[in-house]
Amino acid sequence: MNILIVDDHAIVRQGLRQILMESGEAIFIKEADCGSDAIRQVREGEWNVVVLDISLPDRSGIEVLKQIKKECPRIPVLMLSMHEEGLYAIRALKAGASGYITKQSAPGELMAAIRQVARGRKYLTATLAEAMADSLGADYERPPHETLSDREYQTLCLIASGKGLTDTAEEMRLSVKTVSVYRARLLEKMKLKNNAELTHYAIKNGLV
Repeated sequence: MNILIVDDHAIVRQGLRQILMESGEAIFIKEADCGSDAIRQVREGEWNVVVLDISLPDRSGIEVLKQIKKECPRIPVLMLSMHEEGLYAIRALKAGASGYITKQSAPGELMAAIRQVARGRKYLTATLAEAMADSLGADYERPPHETLSDREYQTLCLIASGKGLTDTAEEMRLSVKTVSVYRARLLEKMKLKNNAELTHYAIKNGLV
């Protein structure tokens, strides 16, 4: 298998490489540390699976995912994140991801996910499958957070998890001013007044 690992942390890429090499399968691995490099390598190579981090320094993993699926729709993309499934998994799957696992997953689960998506199938944990079923069942009554852009949704989740604007901006690798704009937009779209209402909404809807 040809596998592209996309993560901005060298130690994470090295750990993933080690897990893949110890799997006993014939695997060719290349790495990218940002979204633009990932897209360039996707264009230049032939990949069985792209393992894509959801938080990258130049653009969000969801944006990179959409670009990959637009240009190379047949390449399976497995999203890897430090965030729990409830935060981004459904959004990632709707954007075209073949699966979503967290960085806390065991090495065996990572390999199982890679093998599954390489065969052209989806990889869903039991928790994620249940969340997807609930989401599909609620399509007739679309919740307000589904109207947000990827950046607005990320801002919502980070603020609701207790991070201030500075910490949120640092994690998103954006300016505080830009994050403030996203916050204002999402509050307007969701008809919320402040961070307290935002947090209440996120907890009530299982986003944090």
